[in-house]
This record gives sequence, structure tokens and C-alpha cells, in this order.
Amino acid sequence: MIKHIVMFKLLPQAQSRTAAENAALALSMLEQFPAQIPTLREFRAVVNAPDAPADNCELALICTFEDMEGLNAYQIHPTHKNFGAFISQVRASRACIDYEA
Repeated sequence: MIKHIVMFKLLPQAQSRTAAENAALALSMLEQFPAQIPTLREFRAVVNAPDAPADNCELALICTFEDMEGLNAYQIHPTHKNFGAFISQVRASRACIDYEA
């Protein structure tokens, strides 16, 4: 199994929305992933708690794939590409790790 964990720090303001608004929009997009991307075995998308430190990342996703081929198929899936186009416009930074579980 491959775990894929990604965290995003969002811009304070982007696309005429606040970071919190963009996090909510991103979360609604991410919630569509399990129904649309067949190589996902487990999926969770979360937003930072309102009372958590302000310098935390605002958004994270935790995915499980059967193998690296499943992760690679996910990376090029149109649903993922569409999300990538959106998040690249509103993120300040991204951190990612892929590991064998």
C-alpha cells in the first residue's frame, strides 16, 4: 500500500476569496474524489481547526493506493488535474510525502 499525504498553506486572499473560503471550496472538490477516481482505496480531506495556530496549513488530504501505479493513475486523472488547476491559483505552498504502508 502507498500512502499519499499532501498539505496546503493557502494564500490569505486569492480569486476574490479568503483562505477559509478557498479551503471550503477545495474541500468540496476533494469530496468528489472517491466516487470519481477508482484507484483510491482510502481517502480523507480535512481543513485546519478554527482555533488551531494560524501558521498551520489550512488543508490536507490523506490517500491510500494499492501500489505506486495506482498513485500514478490518480495523478493524471482528470478530476485530480482539475483540482490541481484550482489549488495552484490559491496556494502559498504545498508539502507532500508518499510512503509504503
